[in-house]
Amino acid sequence: MTSAGGGNATGAAKVVSLRLQHYLVTAGVAAAVIVSCLRYMPAAAGYGFSVARPHAAPAEGGVPVGAAATRVGTVAVARAAGASTGGGRAPPAHPSVVIFNFGDSNSDTGGMAAVNGMNINLPEGRTFFRRPTGRLSDGRLVIDFICESLQTPYLSPYLKALGADFRNGVNFAIGGSTATPGGSPFSLDVQLHQFMYLRARSMELINLGRRPPIDREGFRKAIYTIDIGQNDLSAYMHLPYDQVLAKIPGVVAHIKYTIEALYSHGARKFWIHGTGALGCLPQKLAIPRDDDSNLDAHGCLETFNAAAQRFNELLGGTLGQLRRRMVDATLVFVDMFAIKYDLVANHAAHGIERPLMACCGYGGPPYNYDHFKACMSAEMQLCDVGARFVSWDGVHLTEAANAIVAAMVLTGDYSTPRVTIASLVNSTQASDGYN
Repeated sequence: MTSAGGGNATGAAKVVSLRLQHYLVTAGVAAAVIVSCLRYMPAAAGYGFSVARPHAAPAEGGVPVGAAATRVGTVAVARAAGASTGGGRAPPAHPSVVIFNFGDSNSDTGGMAAVNGMNINLPEGRTFFRRPTGRLSDGRLVIDFICESLQTPYLSPYLKALGADFRNGVNFAIGGSTATPGGSPFSLDVQLHQFMYLRARSMELINLGRRPPIDREGFRKAIYTIDIGQNDLSAYMHLPYDQVLAKIPGVVAHIKYTIEALYSHGARKFWIHGTGALGCLPQKLAIPRDDDSNLDAHGCLETFNAAAQRFNELLGGTLGQLRRRMVDATLVFVDMFAIKYDLVANHAAHGIERPLMACCGYGGPPYNYDHFKACMSAEMQLCDVGARFVSWDGVHLTEAANAIVAAMVLTGDYSTPRVTIASLVNSTQASDGYN
């Protein structure tokens, strides 16, 4: 894989142009436009490669049962994890795996939709669930595939009023969230406070002789997953590059604090995702630029990717420091940049023809992304079901891409230390030699 940060000294050191700054600021306005357009369900222009017949939708919150052959990547995910995906068996009544997830839209399974009362329409969720579920994708997310591999139901959002089942954990992730406090309504510190409230209330019920969805043993043995930081970096990229680098340690510090706080309340198994290749997102690539000097060999923006790699470097180093202090815990860092950049750099090997183009957007090639006419607007242009795209809406991945990412995550080959998440389920942390 070609490094996006290697020969980057010249481009990375340049001050971002005023024109670029302007369009980055307007990206925030575009986000508001997207939200306001979520109520529409227009007929869309189609382009793509093939049309696949969608299979039956799974039950809400459950592991898919008896899914058809069109399940994108699930077999690969199961093989990578060394586990079955269910194959006709319903999930256990009392799952043995408990996951508490913290993050942004990359792992939001419906929290943003629930808290804002958003009625999201198709084509969101069209490929697998065959209905919108609040996920900003056409189907499953990486966290969903992780749950499938561990044979546990999909995580219910913390703020979902109806149909939530917290027996196998809770998803605190909310779309748009930042690691930096105040950067978003449900930043990482708020999500941490929500967890603390849930835990305190659960302990209170236990002390009263009542049974909460998750008992003391569940909290103790749970896997704590964190996938956040992308929105922080995106918010800073209008600054000169040296100022962007100066902001990154503060972002990582907030993630570190969250891990320390969770550890102080009994958490011992941490699964932390780095950020992806921001410079390969159609949203970033569609920002008008004077020339293509900042593009790498695969058409991605070098400066954005260099910032993402620096973030991952500092986050990985911080986890290394924590391992030396938290000797009875397991802290796993997953290099999501390497995985997601590979989708672009080696797209042909993954069966992807247009790695830098949004499936749901506006404007057609090369990026099909317009900051003011994005996915879910009345003028969206939509690829065919079954077309192999990396990006769903210019920011988030398609189910096809998420399946590939999850399969690579589950191998443990991109983890430090090199372990699988499945091995954490029954681990005894330090005694298993993961530290």
